[in-house]
Amino acid sequence: MRSTDPTTPVISVSGVTRTFGSGDRTVRAVDDVTLEINAGEIVALLGPNGAGKTTLIDMICGFSTPGDGSIRVFGRQPSAVTGSGRIACVPQSGGLNPYLTVQRTLLLIAAAQGVEAGRVDEVAERAGITGLMKRRVKNCSGGEQQRVKFAVSLIADPDLIILDEPTTGMDAGARREFWAAISRDADAGRTIIFATHYLAEAEEHAERIVVMARGAIISDGSVRDLLGTRARTVTIAGVSPEDTARACTGLDARVDGGRITVAPGHSDELARRLLRIPGARDLIIHQPSLEQVFLELTAEPTPHPTAAGVDTHGTH
Repeated sequence: MRSTDPTTPVISVSGVTRTFGSGDRTVRAVDDVTLEINAGEIVALLGPNGAGKTTLIDMICGFSTPGDGSIRVFGRQPSAVTGSGRIACVPQSGGLNPYLTVQRTLLLIAAAQGVEAGRVDEVAERAGITGLMKRRVKNCSGGEQQRVKFAVSLIADPDLIILDEPTTGMDAGARREFWAAISRDADAGRTIIFATHYLAEAEEHAERIVVMARGAIISDGSVRDLLGTRARTVTIAGVSPEDTARACTGLDARVDGGRITVAPGHSDELARRLLRIPGARDLIIHQPSLEQVFLELTAEPTPHPTAAGVDTHGTH
């Protein structure tokens, strides 16, 4: 890896928009996205299928260009960095010659990048594909091919690795091995970005989660940040409705039967007030799971009645 200026973002995306189609069929795959990623970060790009993750990754990797806005990788145009060895992009599909053996694939890539052949065995071991070296790519499973592509990405010793749905097709064991390899590279100081729709992967392996939906970034932060912005649900036994209502006075809280929905910044104070009430017991504060937050963030907006062809102003 090369030394990286810590004051310059590894990736800088500013006001980027990318559309496909034309006229009434125009689709905004990426809609006014602004994003900075710094050296050494491990970032998950999380979103449902069709959220715009792959389109954004393709532009960062220099495979396509924005319709509007700008992208810089190490302060340069992505296309100027792609061949430098500083960035490695691992696509979800394609990218390998199916008729070559895995070993031949790695040797050819190493030769093309001016890397000594001895490094091939090293990256094969790190990617967990030593046992696949004599096998043709077409005879490897989808998960095995993903690991081959990961090995390819390591050959030039890049500073930045970008992976699009990297564990697609892998079984549970292969996923564990893959993420163990990724963790070792992260510990070495690489910047790693991976797109995924697996919540567990994002939660376990990323320091920062960028949530996309409908082409836009709708949330950006750590898991704690994401969960910390959502309301809690409080339940308690032995407290009358009147005492519950009094305990909520002045707080951002709503009582609904036996449950209290309270803003995250007010839940501790509410708990203290409730527990001071004689007879109060079995207090439970329910924090939403990452899955609940994700589904809430990415839910399709409820269409306005007129959008469904209903005229709310009567018939003319």
